[in-house]
Amino acid sequence: MNNDIIKIKQRFNLVGNSHLFVRALKKALRVANTNISILVSGESGTGKDIIPKIIHENSARKHGQFIAVNCGAIPEGTIDSELFGHEKGAFTGAINSRKGYFEVANNGTIFLDEIGDLPAATQVRLLRILENGEFIKVGSSQVEKTNVRLIAATNLNLLEAVEKNQFREDLYYRINTIEIEMPPLRLRKEDIHLMFRKFVSDFCSQHKMPSLKLTDKAISLIEKHNWPGNIRELKNFAEKLCVIEEKRTLNDNEVNNHLLTTPNTGSLVVKKSEENNSFSEREILYKILFDLKNDLNDLKKITLDLIQGDQTNETLKTNHAERIQRIYSDDKSLEVEKIDTNKSEIIDQEIIEENLSLQDNECEIIQKALEKNAGKRKMAAKELGISERTLYRKIKQYDLS
Repeated sequence: MNNDIIKIKQRFNLVGNSHLFVRALKKALRVANTNISILVSGESGTGKDIIPKIIHENSARKHGQFIAVNCGAIPEGTIDSELFGHEKGAFTGAINSRKGYFEVANNGTIFLDEIGDLPAATQVRLLRILENGEFIKVGSSQVEKTNVRLIAATNLNLLEAVEKNQFREDLYYRINTIEIEMPPLRLRKEDIHLMFRKFVSDFCSQHKMPSLKLTDKAISLIEKHNWPGNIRELKNFAEKLCVIEEKRTLNDNEVNNHLLTTPNTGSLVVKKSEENNSFSEREILYKILFDLKNDLNDLKKITLDLIQGDQTNETLKTNHAERIQRIYSDDKSLEVEKIDTNKSEIIDQEIIEENLSLQDNECEIIQKALEKNAGKRKMAAKELGISERTLYRKIKQYDLS
């Protein structure tokens, strides 16, 4: 590791020796003395915000302003005013003229964090500044000039955003002259314990607490952990152990207890990935079940209406109730824990194969309706909830007398 990298790490209080991290620092130093636009990419919590500071401090613009702007934290209605300024009276509440960040950062560096959240109209204004340094304040018609170095950062895949028309393609290629990628913590396993010790030391020193150490097995455990929240999650975890644990040397079991209670831990992620296949299969089974239930809804409604419409005919009611019971439980491949003939709810089931004949059920119900109404088709059709013409067609289809 060369002296420049060591000085950078000391200057910005950085910890880490992994080749991916060192490569990102070297890349930042190489581009610092140029004026080209930089895109810093990486997952949330990987420390993307440190790269723009390194570039600015090692550039010819280091005596100018460095302004960091979180694009996702500014409301869409005011972001143009924040970035480019506005004139007095440009909108309600604009009682004075105001300089925007690009005007204030003239001859300096502006860092646009979460640039993927910029509205489409603002992207057009930004593209004009990058191309010729020109901008117009909100509420003004006068073109103004600025000379800024733009560094952008995002945890989104901007190419996917371009394909979905959520980000301008010309702006993407304009800001992505050089990309510096900050690696996630899971790819910097050799740095995890170093960073953990630093966070513990800083926190214990700040709060005047005894320092905390880990056994070899505990160190191996945190190095194997996934850390989806990256550096931010590791820092919070270190501070949590300092506060909660009375012991100052923790073994792997004690550390693992805290990892298991941390959302999205590596162990839980592995468990979830193992369960993905079975979960998908369950979803398919439930979908088949619900489709089957929809197919039976009409039949069930007609049957229940017949039961409720003839309170005096206990024999008919019993027959229909038994028929519903058969529909949901006779097939050996459909397991039902509970059947309610009034609500017909299915509590839990596993479907392997379904072999119900709706035509047989429909034929039987029509036959019973005709018998109940002494062969009077009009009354039978009314009770079944279908037209007389449809009933006639069904009688002919099933060859019913």
